[in-house]
Amino acid sequence: MKNRTQLIWLRSDLRLHDNTALATAAAQGPCVAVYLPSPEQWRAHDDAPCKIDFWLRNLTSLSTALGELNIPLLIRHAPRWDQAPQILLSLCHELEIDAVHVNEEYGLNETHRDAEVARTLQGQGIEFHSHLDQLLFKPGSVLTKTGTYFQVFSQFRKVCYSRLHFSLPSLVATPPRQAPTGIISDPVPTQVEGFSPASETLRALWPAGENEARRRLDTFAEQHLDDYQSERDFPARPGTSQLSAYLVAGVISPRQCLHAALQANQGEFESGSVGAVTWINELLWREFYKHILVGYPRVSRHRAFRPETEALTWRNAPEELAAWKQARTGLPIIDAAMRQLLETGWMHNRLRMVVAMFLTKNLLIDWREGERFFMQHLIDGDLAANNGGWQWSASTGTDSAPWFRIFNPLSQSEKFDREGLFIKRWLPELNDLDKQQVHNPNMQGGLFDAADYPPAIVNLSQSRARALQAFRNLPTRQT
Repeated sequence: MKNRTQLIWLRSDLRLHDNTALATAAAQGPCVAVYLPSPEQWRAHDDAPCKIDFWLRNLTSLSTALGELNIPLLIRHAPRWDQAPQILLSLCHELEIDAVHVNEEYGLNETHRDAEVARTLQGQGIEFHSHLDQLLFKPGSVLTKTGTYFQVFSQFRKVCYSRLHFSLPSLVATPPRQAPTGIISDPVPTQVEGFSPASETLRALWPAGENEARRRLDTFAEQHLDDYQSERDFPARPGTSQLSAYLVAGVISPRQCLHAALQANQGEFESGSVGAVTWINELLWREFYKHILVGYPRVSRHRAFRPETEALTWRNAPEELAAWKQARTGLPIIDAAMRQLLETGWMHNRLRMVVAMFLTKNLLIDWREGERFFMQHLIDGDLAANNGGWQWSASTGTDSAPWFRIFNPLSQSEKFDREGLFIKRWLPELNDLDKQQVHNPNMQGGLFDAADYPPAIVNLSQSRARALQAFRNLPTRQT
């Protein structure tokens, strides 16, 4: 009996190793892979040009790796996701495909797309298999005692830990080389319409491929993991894994990250290295926000997780918003962080919180403005994590910062960039200031040439009081 031909539809899972859909498809018969560039959909989702460039570079690397296994990679263009069902159906007829395999994605549009593809294919007798892959736990499997999705991370984490102790997700085998199919791989596009290629400088910061992702993971686990808890908040130090872009594109999996952390920590989740435990918690934060997408779909619709905060009267302040976007707020830690984002496609996590809270509290500008701007520039832009982080900072989200907690960017700067090294790296115009002056050059009584750096666009104490008043006036929290 002839083995049935399997199709794996690649999306945010651009790797050969530990790829559930790929391994399952390859185990059931000859396997062909397909990728659907969708530029109109990506624009609607505010995906950053540098992120699309990163995806395409990783897809090129993956195509080579698949080729060594005789698995052809085909490219079929589907500018919008509503075109995917017919495009995939046509491909299945063309290649006599019996079954299509995907790794689950989350979010309203992704869920609707996959449901339509499944309905269309199954209507023609073609199987559609969806696999858990980018999460450790299937959404809906980690619930409260009353059967609802968790709204508080610490409670979610506790259940996750108990599940991991009982059953650790295992790594998936890499497919063996298959017999040649006779199908020729398509060339992977180097860019798509509407998305400019990244600069060579940015590309050098984010090399493509599984080998690079694995190198980063191994280096972090061996050299920085133990110090992660104490070093991760200092943006001038190499205290973070720099793996987020690779996780979002699926070039490395959360399972691989978890196994690496456990191996470095003698198999312990909650004891041993404080750094390892803290980093595992960060993996679970990513998990938590994906579950929130599924359990509370309003966050995919640009709605606040806490409905009562929709009553907030955000300020319409286009000039201040522009100053924030262009790194000219007059507050060095904010401007340095924004320049890091604009030039590298990435921002240190502590600074993401600082600049988000500055926009939503000190400027009282709608968090959705910041969320969108981040997505348009982040190489690791991810709906769940980005939305979760912005709503946390704006005090509109799940398990969010209490509304009365407002970071002071000056004290954050002095605490986490004490010597001003990060600030001076991104704001060289402040290089001549000492480590006291560099955090707040506008307070130096004329010692600093203001022509080189703008005055602060807002009074921190007055704007803090304004934000507190706005939140104080909100209606009682709804459930």
